Amino acid sequence: MNQPLPFPPTVTETGDEIFFRRCGLALALPKNFRYTAAHYWLQKISEPDVWRVGFTKFAVRMLGDFVEVQLAPQAGEKIQLGQTLGSYEGLKAVTEIYSVAAGEFLRVNPALASDGDLTRTDPHGAGWLYEVRGEPDPASLDVHGYLARLNATLDHLQQPS
Repeated sequence: MNQPLPFPPTVTETGDEIFFRRCGLALALPKNFRYTAAHYWLQKISEPDVWRVGFTKFAVRMLGDFVEVQLAPQAGEKIQLGQTLGSYEGLKAVTEIYSVAAGEFLRVNPALASDGDLTRTDPHGAGWLYEVRGEPDPASLDVHGYLARLNATLDHLQQPS
């Protein structure tokens, strides 16, 4: 039985982004990105099939203030979908960083070495994690699918313990 959301979202589309607000969470999601259920984003940056990958604003908010990021693959290394690539440590949690595409690892974001907090302050821009050439997760979602997933996640978080 579907019940109305206790805190319904506000969604506004403008230009290249969708603005979303619910339960104290406000974020702008680029329309042309792909998203995963694990709260990663993928942006196609060039042909053939080069993708930039990062955490969504929701993900970094759940992790808390940035402490450290470590990524192990070397440029040119073959990676598989779901493979552990490293870790991200925030004040609230430590999480493994996974590959959300299968192919060739290209590089780690060099800016993170001097300012890892970019993952929090500009998660859909300068705070990207890594680049890969290959095929993104076939289960990745467009922005509307991700918003539905995000709403489901927020519904779950709102459930009484």
